[in-house]
Amino acid sequence: MALRLYDTKTAQVRDFQPLEPGKVSLYYCGATVQGNPHVGHVRSAVAFDILARWLDASDYEVLSVRNVTDIDDKILEKSTASYAPDFEPDADYPARETWFALAYRFEQAFHNAYDALGVRRPSYEPRATGHITEMHALIQRLIEVGHAYPAPDGSGDVYFDVRSWSAYGELTRQNLQDMQDAPDADPRGKRDPRDFALWKGHKPGEPETAAWDSPWGRGRPGWHVECSAMSTKYLGETFDIHGGGLDLRFPHHENELAQSAAAGHGFARFWLHNGMVTFEGEKMSKSLGNTISPDEMLAAARPKAVRYFLGQAHYRSQLVYKPGSLQEAEAALERIEHFLDRALAQGAEGPAHADLPAEFCAAMDDDLNVPAALAVLHETVRAGNTALDNGDADVGELRALETAEMLRVLGISEVPEPRSSAGPADAALGKLVETMLSSRAEAKVSKDFARADAIRDQLASVGVHIEDTPQGTQWSVKSGV
Repeated sequence: MALRLYDTKTAQVRDFQPLEPGKVSLYYCGATVQGNPHVGHVRSAVAFDILARWLDASDYEVLSVRNVTDIDDKILEKSTASYAPDFEPDADYPARETWFALAYRFEQAFHNAYDALGVRRPSYEPRATGHITEMHALIQRLIEVGHAYPAPDGSGDVYFDVRSWSAYGELTRQNLQDMQDAPDADPRGKRDPRDFALWKGHKPGEPETAAWDSPWGRGRPGWHVECSAMSTKYLGETFDIHGGGLDLRFPHHENELAQSAAAGHGFARFWLHNGMVTFEGEKMSKSLGNTISPDEMLAAARPKAVRYFLGQAHYRSQLVYKPGSLQEAEAALERIEHFLDRALAQGAEGPAHADLPAEFCAAMDDDLNVPAALAVLHETVRAGNTALDNGDADVGELRALETAEMLRVLGISEVPEPRSSAGPADAALGKLVETMLSSRAEAKVSKDFARADAIRDQLASVGVHIEDTPQGTQWSVKSGV
């Protein structure tokens, strides 16, 4: 089965064939670094990390680009607010800082969250501020072909003329007359209130460091032109996949497509969008008090469990968070890990590597159907446990190797474990547990089942799970205890 992906632009699942055989060019929108990452950011990063990993597992050479928007209205507003006389420091904004220092600090916060969840770094991660020259060239090209114009009011703004581009709205299948006004600049210099800013003239009160010389006066880029300039610089005027969160379809991606196509670029051949994260079906909102941050998730569960939760739904579907979600993910992981520990303990002399199950590959080729892929993984675990119960260590080990390979492709096994200072304590715990298990075995031999059950319950009370198998008693430690 060939890889098939849902293209937002055509609203169809289509066969994926890259522009260049064996190679895939992928661009997906990264963060506007105005604050700490929220769960939607990391859900999107995990979704596109799974895509990149599956392309890699399918023997494609992947060139991936994820941008950083480090100059933006909101970044300037947050920085300016920190210098106000009534500024009150808090956990996110602890001190007065320049806009570029603020942006860099939050950029690192995003990297920390991505790294904690095993999201691989892209091939390149360009910052908007490093590509002003490319933006100037794109804007000038749009002016020359009649799809953009400098504002006549002397503001230094440059706008995209939406009425000049008849295909405007094709990504989201909207009619121009039904669209909202573009709120990104003062409309006084616009021909149409829906025209969006390509370049924003420098305004009184804005930092001088937040402005660059241009043919239209000092200023800074509009949000949408940044991604068009960066994606085409590194991937070419036509590339394979453009991705991002569903909330970016309009206006951001619609405007990217319009300005790039109007400049004569083929731009993205596939548009992929991941769904949002909700709290029990409702939009997360600070005002409703139903938000949860990546840091809070990572404090509540192992990073692997957080990664499992964020990646378990189909990337296009809504991911529903509810109390207990992370515990459910943890329980699913523990079943997998317990099986792998059992298989390792058998010490069979089987193969060193196993191919991915065909059913797993078919699920991933079907528009990255991770829920179906996880069903294959858990069925493989069940079959492996059955083989071990029946004394077939070779089959058990083969199922374990398949399980490990699926975990690798999904990125779960590559999530780094938190640093622990437990070292010698682990060895001590192992000796204590083995001693208690020996006492339990003696109690069972002497038919003192009450004592045997009491030892089992005592171990369970401190998070040690035991399981009696034909090959002996196996034990593991539950996390979070």
